[in-house]
Amino acid sequence: MNEFLRLSLVELTAALREKQLSPVDLMAAVLDRIEATHDALNAVVSMHDREDLLAQAREAEARILSGDARPLEGVPMGVKDLFDAKGLLTTSGSLVFKDRMAEADCTEVARFRNAGAIVVGKTNTPEFGYTAITKNLVYGDTRNPWALDRSPGGSSGGSAASLTSNGLPLVTSSDGGGSIRIPASFTGAFGLKPSFGRIPLGPMSSWYYIHTTSRGPITKTVADAALFLDQVVGVSPCDPQSLPHPGYSYVAKLNEPAPTGLRMGYSADFEYAVVQSDIAEAVYDGSRVFEALGHKVSQIRGGPPPAGGEWGLLNAFETAGDLHQEIQDSEEKFGKTFVRGVKAGWKLTPERFGEIAQSRSRINDWTAEFFENYDLLITPTVPYDPPPPRGPFPSETEGRVQPPWGVASFTIPFNLSGHPAATVRAGFSKNGLPIGMQIVGPRHRDDLVLQVAQAFERERPWHPHWAESF
Repeated sequence: MNEFLRLSLVELTAALREKQLSPVDLMAAVLDRIEATHDALNAVVSMHDREDLLAQAREAEARILSGDARPLEGVPMGVKDLFDAKGLLTTSGSLVFKDRMAEADCTEVARFRNAGAIVVGKTNTPEFGYTAITKNLVYGDTRNPWALDRSPGGSSGGSAASLTSNGLPLVTSSDGGGSIRIPASFTGAFGLKPSFGRIPLGPMSSWYYIHTTSRGPITKTVADAALFLDQVVGVSPCDPQSLPHPGYSYVAKLNEPAPTGLRMGYSADFEYAVVQSDIAEAVYDGSRVFEALGHKVSQIRGGPPPAGGEWGLLNAFETAGDLHQEIQDSEEKFGKTFVRGVKAGWKLTPERFGEIAQSRSRINDWTAEFFENYDLLITPTVPYDPPPPRGPFPSETEGRVQPPWGVASFTIPFNLSGHPAATVRAGFSKNGLPIGMQIVGPRHRDDLVLQVAQAFERERPWHPHWAESF
């Protein structure tokens, strides 16, 4: 394997900018790596023509040599197969849309192209991003580079698997209930679910009402995530919830002195999650790193009200609205589990909707009170090791029954509240699989989450330790 593929995004862009590496050689190495790992991982599921990609790489090389390089000039990129990239299929993992060709880029992809990235292909995702494992009827299941008998998680599983197997150095991801943080945790990467609207959605064929989804980075390092964000943040007319540009560079924020004396609340389980004991131990040990850095870490009681069922029903209702006609016309083309989940949305009554709205408000009240007393929240990211590539999720852990939404016990609350939340690698389980620690910040303080995550990374560096068998 080409040694440059082991580099972080920041290291790679520096090597390109300083002419230590040719974009043409990089593209060839990435394409060879995707081919070499495809049968084992099934992470990248559709691609542009090799010769066309090499031609784009030669154009990038010419810009670098002429001094006109953009921040990501010549960097190969993968796009999660829920989002449009011109000239590639957007199947959403569904047989119904297996031939749907994108005629234009989504806003995020267009901004990455403007920054010099070259779109290579699409990364695998579960049908409509619906589960925390990555499998579908179009492309099959994706496997974890650390252990092929395990899932990389979902719904951004293809992106996480390609990145952490030293394939694509830049990938897009999204998080509607944990779909950045869960696969990042399962594959040992850094993942950030930014504040709602930080990276614009769209253009949209229909208006989103429940608003639980953010797009964001899965990267090798925290600095990579800052570089990622700097290319794509800022308001868009296509997304009514998009936030204005923060007015600063996230890369610059990471170059400032790290904050000191922060108040951090730590919870191992919110008193309702069922957590694997070695994961709980690793995250507790990780929280002590912050104490050594001069922050005050206090164990909290309780947590945000559990709302996995309410979150699931809301998403099922909105998905049912989007796909009502397609399911009526072609139900046999959809996965049975997916259809069963979506049909649950047809049962949402005004009374139940009102109860869910009140539940979501209680979560917001909890976060408001929490962040009056603390600057950050520390938890596990996922309560157990990754399941098999096709499931099922465990029904119990160490003899204790898992709640129905157990895999997302720590992630869903902050999709309902909108707070920025990241995952860092805190160690390895007894099975030798990565463990994630979640860092949740106050509303719109993505910068603070990044700064604290980088401080942890400096004390407990995980890069360049990746799944070396690949």
